[in-house]
Amino acid sequence: MSSEILEKEKQALTPGSGFNLVGIDPFGSAGNTLYLIEHFEKYQDALKAKKERDNPDEYLILYPGS
Repeated sequence: MSSEILEKEKQALTPGSGFNLVGIDPFGSAGNTLYLIEHFEKYQDALKAKKERDNPDEYLILYPGS
């Protein structure tokens, strides 16, 4: 996977404000490894939602607004 594609995915999922809870699909094709789960305005809400996800095989990250 090229870092250029990954950077484009990151930019596309970085919100203008608030926080995006994003999943990583390790088996996704190039350019389709990140997917939006939900957008939150408050960090606490995003963190709570991340902790409440009950799939231990799911890789999650939070992208803060730019």
